[in-house]
Amino acid sequence: MGTKKKFSLSQKQNISGWIFLTPATLLIAIMSFYPMIRAIILSMQTGVGAKIRFAGLSNYKRMFSDAVFMQSLKNTFIYLIVQVPIMLLFALLLASLLNDKHLRFKGLFRTCIFLPCATSLVSYAIIFRSLFAVDGYVNNVLIHLGILHTGYNFLSNPVTARIVIIIALLWRWTGYNMVFYLAGLQNIEYSIYEAAKIDGATYFQILRKITIPLLKPMILLTAIMSTNGTLQLFDESVNLTGGGPANATITMSHYIYNSSFKYVPNFGYSAAMSFLILILVAVLAAIQMKVGDKRD
Repeated sequence: MGTKKKFSLSQKQNISGWIFLTPATLLIAIMSFYPMIRAIILSMQTGVGAKIRFAGLSNYKRMFSDAVFMQSLKNTFIYLIVQVPIMLLFALLLASLLNDKHLRFKGLFRTCIFLPCATSLVSYAIIFRSLFAVDGYVNNVLIHLGILHTGYNFLSNPVTARIVIIIALLWRWTGYNMVFYLAGLQNIEYSIYEAAKIDGATYFQILRKITIPLLKPMILLTAIMSTNGTLQLFDESVNLTGGGPANATITMSHYIYNSSFKYVPNFGYSAAMSFLILILVAVLAAIQMKVGDKRD
């Protein structure tokens, strides 16, 4: 008679662990890794349907000679360089102000600042488009103040159209990042701030010497998330300015959408541009981790 094989406790735990992990692992492989591999293969192809043929790296070479794509790359980095630092600074200042335990109605203020984040992307883009229209509220205020004599078309000028997008992004996402900083501030002993105030430290000295150093991991996290989100910016370009005037505000994701569904479909070229965004996100995240994370 054969002897029945017995498993040790650690072996049983390992088997149980793999049983529980297998469904999730298969889902991740099917829903994430397989599409990524297919996208890489697609980026080296051209044509549609039965006319698909292998194109090598021609789609990648085409990007750098495509004036519209280079414009979209430039626009995206303008939003990234200008908007992200301002947004994170505002979020940090608001979080440090609302962290004061002596402040009344903190819950109300926090809710009001976070509320834009819960607004529909399409809705808020349309609202900002209405606000900055020629006959919109902003122009009416500027005319009543005597700054303008007639309504100005903010969305017809490349510079002001980009500024409108940046303002819209600040309005929507500052409160979102503020919540992260507030969560980080809850882990800092309030007695540290009280001791600093007793020693005569000003608000900005406390911010520079205490808050920012202790919140560095959270600041790094929000910087990486904001960079990732900005490089994939889509709704504002589509719904607020339509990418205009003359592609002056179009983003990479907007151009990828156009090349896939609006113009003559070119999924191979679109996949190549998408893969470039992935590379940019990975490289910038790695740089931020290298510069910002000083832990041994």
